[in-house]
Amino acid sequence: MPRATPAKLRTRYVCSNCGAAQSKWAGKCPDCNDWNTLIEEVIEERSSTPSSGEVRRARPTINTPQRLSEIHADSMPRLAVEMTELGRVLGGGIVPGSLVLIGGDPGVGKSTLLMETAVDVAQHHGATLYVSGEESAHQLKMRAERLGVGSSELYLLTETNLNDIAVHLENMKPKLAIIDSIQTMYVDELNSSAGTVSQVRESAQRLQAIAKSSSIAIFIVGHVTKEGTIAGPKVLEHIVDTVLQLEGDRFHIFRILRSIKNRFGPTSEVGVFEMTGGGMKEVSNPSEAFLAERMMNAPGSAVAITMEGTRPLLVEVQALTSTTQNPMPRRAANGFDHNRLFLLTAVLGKRVGMRLHDQDVFVNVVGGMTIDEPAADLAAAVAIASANRGAPVPPDLAIVGEVGLSGEIRSVSQISQRLNEAARLGFRRVIIPKTARAIENPPAGLQLLPVRSLGEALDAALT
Repeated sequence: MPRATPAKLRTRYVCSNCGAAQSKWAGKCPDCNDWNTLIEEVIEERSSTPSSGEVRRARPTINTPQRLSEIHADSMPRLAVEMTELGRVLGGGIVPGSLVLIGGDPGVGKSTLLMETAVDVAQHHGATLYVSGEESAHQLKMRAERLGVGSSELYLLTETNLNDIAVHLENMKPKLAIIDSIQTMYVDELNSSAGTVSQVRESAQRLQAIAKSSSIAIFIVGHVTKEGTIAGPKVLEHIVDTVLQLEGDRFHIFRILRSIKNRFGPTSEVGVFEMTGGGMKEVSNPSEAFLAERMMNAPGSAVAITMEGTRPLLVEVQALTSTTQNPMPRRAANGFDHNRLFLLTAVLGKRVGMRLHDQDVFVNVVGGMTIDEPAADLAAAVAIASANRGAPVPPDLAIVGEVGLSGEIRSVSQISQRLNEAARLGFRRVIIPKTARAIENPPAGLQLLPVRSLGEALDAALT
């Protein structure tokens, strides 16, 4: 009987960002030029000639080219979900055959949200498979009982071998499958441990092939790094159809589900949830919830009208200034971009003459929201000036506008939707850029205060 050829062990280094393999370690990846991303992997090399017990993979069927005019672009049927906030972020529901990646900090509520989604789909659409590589079936059952949910069509599986999971998916053909998490999955053909770059990439590619070939919607959970980005190779986010990020602080009750990438709907869409003892409850009117605890006539508080995807949101921006004895005053922001804060304090000092060089400046967005768009610049600048002067902003005033380096107020997009949301919540006046395009049919009872410069905005808000 012939003796099997022994396998050879070889070490290589794989970039966690781009997935490129290198023969030796380096501080910077030569492919994507990112630093400290090369991870060591030990791989096993086998002979290229298969033994009598090995079987080569069959070559897949070659697809034939199709004319664009012959392809029917009918709207994809979606699985409706009871959580309208989740459906909004997904673009109207769950698309069969889609691969969705959801990430978030530990304990933010990813598994809770997915358990409720699995029960919802199982009750209204059919069999659903929840695969966990981190928890036992008893732990999943305890979570379902704590949430008060359950369904006879929800199946639980504790498995980390992706080949075995693929067999169950082929036999069951569920409407929805949830993989929690992708970092715990592995395939037999690779000798590296679970969670490595090669295992995560190969597992995601196989799940994508299963989803497309069998029209099974698959949700996969991804761990995040200490910087808040999804762990694993960057190619993981390119493989999936949708990337969702669940944001929130464990000390806040609100959770923000943000769409970073979506091939079936708009990006940058958000859904707002409230974390309760009974699970994740959707917030149908987030603007009202964010402003519920606002203190009227308090200096350093202003209401900004922001856009998250297609949804206008009104959030409270708070600011505080205090005299410092340090040679370098502090500039701290929570939920607001630090670079924009530095810009605003510089413009307030240079263009308006506000003395901030000996003041610590703090800016906070209430409710755990994170504002990225420049349309909240003017509200933050007004809040800083209000705190510095001790003059409150009128409680019926909302603010929208981008601040330029010359102190000019620049126009923003979707101004009509913003004004309609402000009028619906009872605001009577809104400061807008003077250069904004003509507004058709402005809301009745809403007074518009167009301003051209930061000085005019401060006079209108604090006089």
